[in-house]
Amino acid sequence: MIIVLTGIDGSGKSTAARALVQAVRARGGKAMLLSNHAGRRTMSVLAARMGVQLPPRATDAVETLLRVSNVLVSHLRAQCFDGVVVMDRHLHCQLALRTTKGLPRGRFLPWLLAALPRPAAVVHLDLEPAEAHRRIAARGTDSETLADLSAFRDAYAGLPEFGSFVQVDASLPAAELAQRVLQAVATLQGGPGDSGKDAAVTNRI
Repeated sequence: MIIVLTGIDGSGKSTAARALVQAVRARGGKAMLLSNHAGRRTMSVLAARMGVQLPPRATDAVETLLRVSNVLVSHLRAQCFDGVVVMDRHLHCQLALRTTKGLPRGRFLPWLLAALPRPAAVVHLDLEPAEAHRRIAARGTDSETLADLSAFRDAYAGLPEFGSFVQVDASLPAAELAQRVLQAVATLQGGPGDSGKDAAVTNRI
């Protein structure tokens, strides 16, 4: 079973992913965490230090290459794992980022998304941009404007795939958030032992 976590920066995707893996293992199950990052945070920090503004298309090209590479490797690893595979981010994240940059979806990413094995659930961690901005400022490793976070949240909501996402309140503590995700996954057809190719359901908890 593959579970994908999406959400704006500061929504706690990585923290929730780790907590979810721990929760599955605590119940006696097998779980593995795979990250599909695109190097966005690293590039933004470097650009800020150098005082340069990278062109949107150039940054998208680099991010897409890294994201696609990581996603493909993750799916190959998932095929060899008998258990719950939690993916921190996926191609949906890049599609939403493209919208915030004023770039078109293109054809390749939607095609690849449809060609890859469908996750049992794409869980979207929904968080108010103001709270996400506070969290980002608190961690101090990068920076995002409130306007950009708001645009990113709107971009996710505008994805054609968004209607099939399981939406979860990301303001919850990590442990409780993981339990809510587990509850949502338990409602899916086939349960935890499913192959991971059933369609996700629309839900909000």
